[in-house]
Formats: sequence, structure tokens, C-alpha cells
Amino acid sequence: MNAPNPTLDVWCELQCPDCRSALDDVRALRERYGDRLELRLRHFPLEKHKHSFAAAQAAEEAYVQGKGWPYVEAVLGRVEEFDRKGEPFLVEVARELGLDAEEFDTALVDGRHILIVDADQAEGKAIGVTGTPTYVIGGERLDGGQSQDGLRARIEEIADRLLAEA
Repeated sequence: MNAPNPTLDVWCELQCPDCRSALDDVRALRERYGDRLELRLRHFPLEKHKHSFAAAQAAEEAYVQGKGWPYVEAVLGRVEEFDRKGEPFLVEVARELGLDAEEFDTALVDGRHILIVDADQAEGKAIGVTGTPTYVIGGERLDGGQSQDGLRARIEEIADRLLAEA
């Protein structure tokens, strides 16, 4: 029986300019490894960004509707606009991507994804995540909040080792 593919957890928040800067690295990793590396968005809303908790819930709704990563990339790509417009922007992006915007709005009101976001944040705190982006692969935590320099190469090194061992 084959071992499961290695997992890269990306602890992120959708109102974070540093997470937007990390998008190129995440895209490159997805392109290089495809389905050989499981890439998981993990939520770590920061208190300094007042709409980040709602954005995490919206991202979960986008996953439910089948466009999780495209939604994450669309919101992160327009962080300044999100800062200006606030939570209505989250529904606007959903509509632009052809998602059910009314269901997004309802999900933000009824809180159906709060437990997922809370669980991610609690797990992040438990393993020492203090900011975003933070990556966890092969049991190693890599903090990208100060600088992305060298992180993609380190992630690739770990992923290559894990894939060779599988």
C-alpha cells in the first residue's frame, strides 16, 4: 500500500499582505508537485485585520461551492480593495467567480463555518504559529511573516525528501 502524499499546511489569512506576497510561491509549489503534494489552506485570522475571521469563513464556503483556491487567490490578490470595502467585498468576489453569492451572505450571517476556522486557529496556536504566512511540512514549521526568502526552496527540499521516502 502506498504512503499518503506529503501535506503542506499553509497557515494564512485573507487580509494579510504578506500572504498575498506568498501566492507566487504557493502557485509554483502547486505547479511543481500537482497532486503529489497535498496543499491545505489553514486559517489563522489575525486580530489586527478586522475582516479576517469573516474572510476565513467565506473561504470555507468557497471550498464547499467548489472554488476554494480560486477564491483565496482572488481575495488575496486584492487585499487593499478588501481593506476598503470590508465584508461586502467577500460576497462581491464570490459573485465574480460565479459562486452563489446569496449563499455566501447567508453563510457569513449564520456562521456555519465558524467551527472550522476556530479549530484551525486553535491548532495553529498550539503548534506555535504566531503570524502569517506560516508553512508546516514534514513536521517542520517555517515562518514566512518576516520574509519569504528561501522558504520555497526549503519547502521543496523537504517535499522532495518526503516523496523519495514514500
